Amino acid sequence: MTEATIYQQILDYSNRADPYPLYAELRRTPVARQEDGVYVVSGYREIVALLHDPRVSSDPRNIPEIAAADAAAEETPEFPASFIRLDPPDHDRLRAMVMRHFGPPCSPGRVDGMTNRIMEIITGLIDDFAGKSQVDIVEDFAYPMPVTVICELLGVPREDEPLFHQWSQAIIETTDPTTGSIVERDRRSTQIRAELAEYLKGLLDVHRQQPGDDLVSALVTDPAVDMSQDELLTTAVTLLVAGHETTVNLITNGVLTLLRHPDVLERLRHEPDLIIGTVEELLRYEPPVQLIGLRRSALADIDIAGTTIPKGSVISLALAAGSRDAARFRDPDRFDPDRQDNQHLGFGSGIHYCFGAPLARLETQLALREIARRLVNPRLVSDPPPYRPNPGLRGPRHLAVEFDDIIPA
Repeated sequence: MTEATIYQQILDYSNRADPYPLYAELRRTPVARQEDGVYVVSGYREIVALLHDPRVSSDPRNIPEIAAADAAAEETPEFPASFIRLDPPDHDRLRAMVMRHFGPPCSPGRVDGMTNRIMEIITGLIDDFAGKSQVDIVEDFAYPMPVTVICELLGVPREDEPLFHQWSQAIIETTDPTTGSIVERDRRSTQIRAELAEYLKGLLDVHRQQPGDDLVSALVTDPAVDMSQDELLTTAVTLLVAGHETTVNLITNGVLTLLRHPDVLERLRHEPDLIIGTVEELLRYEPPVQLIGLRRSALADIDIAGTTIPKGSVISLALAAGSRDAARFRDPDRFDPDRQDNQHLGFGSGIHYCFGAPLARLETQLALREIARRLVNPRLVSDPPPYRPNPGLRGPRHLAVEFDDIIPA
């Protein structure tokens, strides 16, 4: 039997709890071709270069296997790709229209304006810990908080969460490179997104007729937002799924990391402003998105780090490896909330920099600050906890935490 490569070991679930020693080995060859032809990039400098390189495509239709499967299929899926899976100029056009109602300069206060409401949600969830000595941070806190926030931001009824939860989980599964071929995952992703879009279609109609102050209402009623119905639907699908899935992992990874570093937890209780540096360091040290790009490909031959990535090759960017690169970060395996010049890759970089980064930062800062302030003597029930299967979107499936009491809000 052939010995597993470093990359294969990273994908193996048995290493999910601590892949970082393997990432260190992977960085010894910052651009490495795998047996299946995928080029895995793990060095910080090389990842940043490719994230800013227009010769790297995010459109899966530029991957030869997918293009060939589309050409051979009797019926090609017609549901359009999200803007995060497109290249310029289509990516830039769609992203700019969504940003009109999500961030500066047109809507600078939408995210910050949610601060009080986010705090209400966090306070209510922690209040529900009263009378308990143990909770599952995932099920009782890290999942319901961002789901409630994204539902209210988009104007999706919170009671519909069970409907879209199964679709959301299925979409996330298609990003797992261990679950079938790249063509199979792309087909499955398109089908699931189309099913979720069918649910959202009725929601868009409601918001057209009875607009509110939510993001979907803004998109469907603004004449400057020149999107087709399908483009609106695929954008809504993306915002709904991406708006909570990675934040769940970020918050859960944050609680786990703080409980493993009680000195930082104690500082947070007395230095609430430390939360800003803590979350930035968390994004570097335990990022929720560890691998991206199994739908990214080279539009031309790319020479980098002494290797040529041939045109048409699939590229995987190991963001978690890059963010612990000793060539860029001093003492990279140490969790240091006081770290300066922390240009991590937790939200990516370049034109596909995480659209929801401002909201994820705010949610995580508020959530971890309140957990640190209100839980008395919190401690892990088991370490390491059980992890989700996906190696790219890495986070605990459950995180059992014991505590002695909660401090009133």
